[in-house]
Amino acid sequence: MKKPTTYLLFLLPVIVFTACTHPATSTVSLLSYIDTRVGTAASVTKTAGMFGKHTEEYGQTIPAVLEPNGMNFWTPQTQDTELKCIAPYYYRDSLFQGFRNSHWISGGCTQDYGSMTLMPLAGKLSCTPEKRATLFTHDSEEATPAYYSVYLPHEQIQAEMTGRSRSAIFRFTYGKEGDAYLVVNPNSDEGEGYIEVDTIHKRIYGYNPVHRIYQGWGEPAGYSGHFIIEYQKSISDFGMFRNDSLYPQQTNIRLGKGIGAYIRFHVEANEQVMVKAASSFTDKEGAIRNLTDEIPHWDFDLTRKELTEIWEHHLAGIEIETTDTVAKQKFYGALYRASFLPRTFNDTDGRYPSFASGSPIRQLAQGKTYYEDYSMWDTYRALHPLINLLHPSKGGDMMQSLVYKYEEGGWLPIFPCWNSYTAAMIGDHCIAALGDAYIKGIRNFDIQKAYEAMRKNAFEHPASEEDYKNGMGRRALDSYLKYGYIPLEDSVPDAFHTNEQVSRTLEYAYDDFVLAQVARLLDKTKDYEQLSSRAKNYRNVIDPRTGYAQGRHADGTFLNETNAFSFNRFITEGAPCHYTWYVPQDPYGLMECMGGPDRYIAKLDSMFSQHRYWHGNEPCHQVAFMFNYAGQPWKTQKAVRHIMETEYVNAPGGLSGNDDAGQMSAWYVFAALGFYPVCPGTPYYALASPSFETAVLHLENGNTFRLVARHASKENIYIQDAVLNGKPYTQNYITHEDIIKGGTMVFIMGDKPNKKWGAAASDCPPRILE
Repeated sequence: MKKPTTYLLFLLPVIVFTACTHPATSTVSLLSYIDTRVGTAASVTKTAGMFGKHTEEYGQTIPAVLEPNGMNFWTPQTQDTELKCIAPYYYRDSLFQGFRNSHWISGGCTQDYGSMTLMPLAGKLSCTPEKRATLFTHDSEEATPAYYSVYLPHEQIQAEMTGRSRSAIFRFTYGKEGDAYLVVNPNSDEGEGYIEVDTIHKRIYGYNPVHRIYQGWGEPAGYSGHFIIEYQKSISDFGMFRNDSLYPQQTNIRLGKGIGAYIRFHVEANEQVMVKAASSFTDKEGAIRNLTDEIPHWDFDLTRKELTEIWEHHLAGIEIETTDTVAKQKFYGALYRASFLPRTFNDTDGRYPSFASGSPIRQLAQGKTYYEDYSMWDTYRALHPLINLLHPSKGGDMMQSLVYKYEEGGWLPIFPCWNSYTAAMIGDHCIAALGDAYIKGIRNFDIQKAYEAMRKNAFEHPASEEDYKNGMGRRALDSYLKYGYIPLEDSVPDAFHTNEQVSRTLEYAYDDFVLAQVARLLDKTKDYEQLSSRAKNYRNVIDPRTGYAQGRHADGTFLNETNAFSFNRFITEGAPCHYTWYVPQDPYGLMECMGGPDRYIAKLDSMFSQHRYWHGNEPCHQVAFMFNYAGQPWKTQKAVRHIMETEYVNAPGGLSGNDDAGQMSAWYVFAALGFYPVCPGTPYYALASPSFETAVLHLENGNTFRLVARHASKENIYIQDAVLNGKPYTQNYITHEDIIKGGTMVFIMGDKPNKKWGAAASDCPPRILE
């Protein structure tokens, strides 16, 4: 192990990377560390003990070419449906169906929408995805965020793809002379798509209406994914198809499943054929404009260079120094997956369909972006705090987009996806995201209108039962306000979640806490006091007999069951032992409910010693960091490093469960750096175990914050001592202000715990909820 010989030496950076406008320079490509296929196969990670091997049948990420938070995720396709929980690409598949402009909520169990697929063929025309599917091998793939290529041996085609946010360009090299084809189809499972060929302008145009195609997700969204495809080469034939039926020389087709268009052209051996594509959620003209604005030429390599530079700059926002190449791959791969969502939804001219109705078309001011697809139950925990830290202007635009949704739909959404309200998941976590942004100093969104929206969700409920079921307002708010918890007698009817009363209570209490902090900053004293009181409602579902979360009846009695370690109907996607720790706003109060710090620590220990911790789902994500509040940060350091090593592998099956729109990956980014936002809506991060010799954050305000972990290694996981800007540092947390004002934090790492560092009561995060 290389050890610096002086204190000053280990403060100095050793390696630098290309970062565009960042000061560091090098020839090392950060994209070279990323394989976008990680997470596309069944999980090989393990969560031991009573939960056994937590494996998903399939992976749920995609190997996408995209701009960070861009509109389209340009991906190879091995599955042709837009149905719920079926990703466009699975690593286990061996048949290639084409390239898709996917809007899949990566790492989730939702549905794709408004997409189309194009496929190059040689020799023989086969139109449906199943019939045209051709063999490929993963050895022939190159999969990075800026470029994807694959060789199709039966077709003898080398297929390459790169792109921008709303558009893509393809280069198909045909290995043999003869007839070649391009097949295009809208992926409409409802059979309501449309497609046409314009041979004069060498374009294929179509649209795919967006629908909620399974019960309970509201009415049709009222808008479509419009797409345009331009081809450069002259064609010899064209036509439409419906399933296996061909309609030569027909210029358009609509309605019915399995429709599409094809064109035929002659190629010479090794000839390159260029194709461009773009999409829009507004109209045909929007798709054309998006393509013209983003890729006005036919230079594939130029577009690839542009996208590569965008990604290199994005990734270089965090420089890391380590001799561990796998650690670099895991870190930058996680940063890539944390850059999908929310997605850009507007055209290059600022137009987008208004929220929840699909019309009228609204238009943003120049330079602004409207974002969509907030998997908020997952992402408020770490993804949005990561954006708020690294890209606060973008974070503010994302929050302003939530304000627009309130203005256009009448309610702040709970889980906004597909530009619509949904009945997915529980809680009211747009409040958490908005509050976290404001509390951390982000000001480029309308906080007064945002507060109006947040307060309406917290104090009012929809007059219409239909609105309530379709995702407007908080479910069971009346019961929550009446009892201070949601009793088991309240079945909480909505599309999916008919119980989950304890989890809802805990999540509402946290959201009320965050809203209280915003009310305090805005001098809303009465609201602050009332919401702060409601933030303590978590106490009403912690059974004093056991110290665990428990179902409670309307008469005040708790269930008389031993159920802390089994999945239960009143808990969301977990067991009471998981949700017991969902009190990020008041760990000290939770200690009191459990009977004191000793019992708190014993229960927290058991989460890991008895293998009860379950990283594959979000309610556990803050658990490992909660030792800090009890003055035992060395246990956090050990637990977090163990999770990083066992639940993340740089392989197709390398993610524990779904990535959940980037939340799992954002957790890893924070954990690898050595700090984590246990309670978004506060300015504090719990320190863990910094894993890199040096990590430098290039902040948007021009400052840099340097984390130096002297002697860091897989064995040296424990903090022995720390210094912040030259002064001794014993606190086991750090503030947001400490980071964004820039500076250097130095840790001395060792292979044995220092049980004195960070252990005093004054070293623990402050208590906010009194």
